[in-house]
Amino acid sequence: MEPIIHLDNIQKSYFMGSQAIPVLKGISLDIHQNEYVALMGPSGSGKSTLMNILGCLDSPTGGTYVLNGHDVSKMPDDDLADVRNKEIGFVFQQFNLLPRLTAAENVALPLIYAGVSKKDRMERAMEALKKVGLETRSHHKSNELSGGQIQRVAIARALVNNPSLLLADEPTGNLDSKTSVEVMEIFSQIQAAGNTVVLVTHEEDIAAYAKRVVRLRDGLIETDHAQVRHHHSV
Repeated sequence: MEPIIHLDNIQKSYFMGSQAIPVLKGISLDIHQNEYVALMGPSGSGKSTLMNILGCLDSPTGGTYVLNGHDVSKMPDDDLADVRNKEIGFVFQQFNLLPRLTAAENVALPLIYAGVSKKDRMERAMEALKKVGLETRSHHKSNELSGGQIQRVAIARALVNNPSLLLADEPTGNLDSKTSVEVMEIFSQIQAAGNTVVLVTHEEDIAAYAKRVVRLRDGLIETDHAQVRHHHSV
């Protein structure tokens, strides 16, 4: 089985004038279909930069990144945007929902860019809302939903394109601990249903939901361990 994510000696430097500042110094990593991986590391470790490269929001300065069979490391921006839209579902700490639209309309947004007909868009949006347990709230606007429900709408929106990879960046950063548990349970269900989930977090109790933890330090992988899931009592 080819991995969904294959990183070989990924490097990323930023240039300040003529001086190169290395942020990633050679990251090699394989992630297979249906894995659940947490990326951790102190600020300045390179985890946000790595997240942006994984999400095809940025290109590496060196090394190779193959995402689901596509070498994306040297791809022009337009092609990169296509791959990003097809292959990756993003869930961010900021929910980025449009307040005037209903939950279902927010979930359907990525399908408009993909050129899906209105009837199909609504059907697929409802399917995605079902996966996060919100089909009964499909006609509610953001201001009629709780923070946890809004984040679940954002997860449904990330799933609506059937991406190969779900990338979540501090997805519980704006939620209280009880709601965080609810949202993390949803990610566990999504992974159990066959999706590949990569989570970026600096919180140990959130990373504990993942089945594998990759820790970065100073632009390199410090440790990469499988872990046994412990159910948290709330």
